[in-house]
Amino acid sequence: MMKCNLLKLSVLLLIGGLFACDSDPKLSEKALIPLPEKVVEQNGVFTIDENTKVFIDRPELEGVGVFFSKFINHSTGFNIQVVTEKPESDYIALELGLDAPDEGYGLDVRPDVIRIKGASTEGVFRGFQTLRQLMPVAIEKEGGFEGGSWKIPGVKIEDAPEYAYRGSMLDVARHFFGVEDIKRYIDLMSLYKMNYLHLHLADDQGWRIEIKSWPKLTEIGGSTAVGGGEGGFYTQEDYKEIVAYAQERFITIVPEIDMPGHTNAALASYPELNCNGEAPELYTGIEVGFSTLCTDKEITYQFIDDVVRELVELTPGPYIHIGGDESHVTPLEKYIPFIEQVQDIVNSYDKRVIGWDEIAHAALRPSATAQYWSKAENAKMAVDQGAKVLISPATKAYLDMQYDSTTQLGLHWAAYIELDSAYLWDPAELEEGISKDDILGVEAPLWTETITTMNELEYMVFPRLIGIAEIAWTKPGLREWDDYKSRLIKHEERLKALGVNYYSSPLLKKGKAK
Repeated sequence: MMKCNLLKLSVLLLIGGLFACDSDPKLSEKALIPLPEKVVEQNGVFTIDENTKVFIDRPELEGVGVFFSKFINHSTGFNIQVVTEKPESDYIALELGLDAPDEGYGLDVRPDVIRIKGASTEGVFRGFQTLRQLMPVAIEKEGGFEGGSWKIPGVKIEDAPEYAYRGSMLDVARHFFGVEDIKRYIDLMSLYKMNYLHLHLADDQGWRIEIKSWPKLTEIGGSTAVGGGEGGFYTQEDYKEIVAYAQERFITIVPEIDMPGHTNAALASYPELNCNGEAPELYTGIEVGFSTLCTDKEITYQFIDDVVRELVELTPGPYIHIGGDESHVTPLEKYIPFIEQVQDIVNSYDKRVIGWDEIAHAALRPSATAQYWSKAENAKMAVDQGAKVLISPATKAYLDMQYDSTTQLGLHWAAYIELDSAYLWDPAELEEGISKDDILGVEAPLWTETITTMNELEYMVFPRLIGIAEIAWTKPGLREWDDYKSRLIKHEERLKALGVNYYSSPLLKKGKAK
């Protein structure tokens, strides 16, 4: 028999002495993104077949177990069952009790058993996503492939996230994206262990969430979009469906109602929210900074209270985003007390406030978070008040920025952001005076002035979002561009299997991995 060669891993992977036959999958062929904290090769492979079982050691893991078995069955055509009695062999064990950070997990792949042990159900789910990337790419397709084998290389992994908040934002106000599009985005986010989806639900161009106590917000404000399109909105049932779908994948929805600026859709719907009592025309352009709620009127705060109350009833997550950016026509002496009062409204419903970095001009409440997108001095003002900072620098993390001057979609007012620019930065080293202890996490926003379809959305988001996900999950000392690029080149096959319309960067065409 022909001798098998010792597998070669990147310098970031610890060599465990695995010898495998040529037909077996090689760990070096796999692309784990985000890169786990510790990876050691082990002998042999585990083969998923029609006799494989998913074993859970706690009732609270049933949901994850069912999700996992359905995912495998969807592609393999098997009927893998979830069981509570441990089989002798040929099973995948999902277990709790790991002494690690909340989303930490251990993954142990051996020829007779795979074990995923988590510090929490979330940790087990994150471990499943790593196991998924060790499977053949055909696992991403319905029906998989005929005549193939579902083999997974032996490995032992220990892993935990660098940041607790790892998110993306979708602007559904400039252009509306329906429930099925949001679900697809949630599915893609979950593969990379992201755990927050921030929905920008209201802006000058559209109001996208049904508020039953103020029905004209969607009847009028939701009727258009940038360029004069038909607009759209989520009914409260639609929104609940999105929230539940995200929860199954351990992703928390963060709803944003931007105010006091970016409010033309609301002002056109209810003229009493304007200081002059007159409704402006609906807006379909892309300029910013021209609108404001009337901060002196009592009805404005009743409006905000009603909107927040209804959102809170629909949103189990801890955060309500209040916007606060680019309110250029709101005098600072009116902006400050407005932001302070809105924080109190949100807090009265036991929710925490997130706002764009401008909110740091006001007195921030103890649980508030400032989202750093533009001005470091604002973020530092927030830190000086004891607030946390969510890192979303426009020059690095804005997914609507063009890749280069030839990109037909997107804008470039902040920067051109190629894949290396989106990856080569450290949130804790970005600005002097903002340390890791000050940072809640990392979020990559996509504004949709120029984005009208899911196909266009995917082109601008992928693969840049994958790099942001690794920044948020993986320790900076383990991240290195050439290694990441090599893994991303391998990962392209999985993106193709998922049907993602990703940007094929020239950076990935030079020196393609063999």
